[in-house]
Amino acid sequence: MMMNEILNYFDLLFPNPKCELIYNNDFEFLISVVLSAQTTDKKVNNVTRVLFNKYDIKSLKMAFLSDLEDILKPIGMANKKAMYIKNIAIKIDEEFNGVIPDEIDKLMSLDGVGRKTANLVLSTLYNYPYFAVDTHVMRVTKRLGLVSKNDDALEIEKKMYKLLPGDKINRCHHQFVLFGRYYCKSKKPLCDNCKLKNICKKESF
Repeated sequence: MMMNEILNYFDLLFPNPKCELIYNNDFEFLISVVLSAQTTDKKVNNVTRVLFNKYDIKSLKMAFLSDLEDILKPIGMANKKAMYIKNIAIKIDEEFNGVIPDEIDKLMSLDGVGRKTANLVLSTLYNYPYFAVDTHVMRVTKRLGLVSKNDDALEIEKKMYKLLPGDKINRCHHQFVLFGRYYCKSKKPLCDNCKLKNICKKESF
């Protein structure tokens, strides 16, 4: 019953939820998600506008790391992320024939791709029912009492599969992210007008 209340509210707030990263093809989406670690989608979009204008999968394979680092500086971890995306371009082109794999183990074999990134790629590109747990999802699920205070990302993911209707997993993931990003923020959450404040456990954390 509580989950229905949550999802109905999310449908009001976000009737057409989607990832806010800007991309033109599957490869660009994968690269954007990898670059989004520990930064914002807005900053990533500013950087990838330059990156994708200059490089595609073939030219990214051959790029100088120093050139990539210069482009990626605004999002932080530029050295590491430059190496990640160059290695991803090489492996996708040479081992996967330019196609983003649709298997989680193959995705996680790529540099810089963890479970969260792999889940988001499978969900967005292939519409597979995978639930990616980022900091927003972790915060919101704990505040709403859907998971336990000490649950890690994998435990949260497993519990959400049990709580969510299978055909709504992808949609709900984006709604949880957007709710955490714009309403149930880490600092100064918009609690006053929130219709879920009666079930919120924010003060317990």
